[in-house]
Amino acid sequence: MTSHIQGGRAGRDEAEPSSLTGRIDTEPISTGPVNGFEVMAKVSALPVATWRYRWEPAGVRHLGPMAQDWHAAFGLGKGNTTIPMVDAHGVLVVAIQALHRQVGELRAEIDQLHQQLTAQSPRH
Repeated sequence: MTSHIQGGRAGRDEAEPSSLTGRIDTEPISTGPVNGFEVMAKVSALPVATWRYRWEPAGVRHLGPMAQDWHAAFGLGKGNTTIPMVDAHGVLVVAIQALHRQVGELRAEIDQLHQQLTAQSPRH
């Protein structure tokens, strides 16, 4: 595995420990302090740019938010110079779940409006 570590983990393919047995103080978001729609709004508002690390050749590009903006939006991790992948994955899963709920609600509303429109339109 090639590793480009300059004060972080950039350039490494590595899995984060994610087992329930290795976690403490777990709060399910359905009963905890996280609102998926708020998370989705914060993700939508994040500034995103293309960039490269100082040590990479000029042709290399990455896409994503800056750690300072991420930390200001979510306050996760140990500081504002890195985006922990475990937090990035969690935020994105919560945002996708909220988006899925929103799409489902909109589909139900569209179906209801379609049924109302069909019931009100004159039959030919």
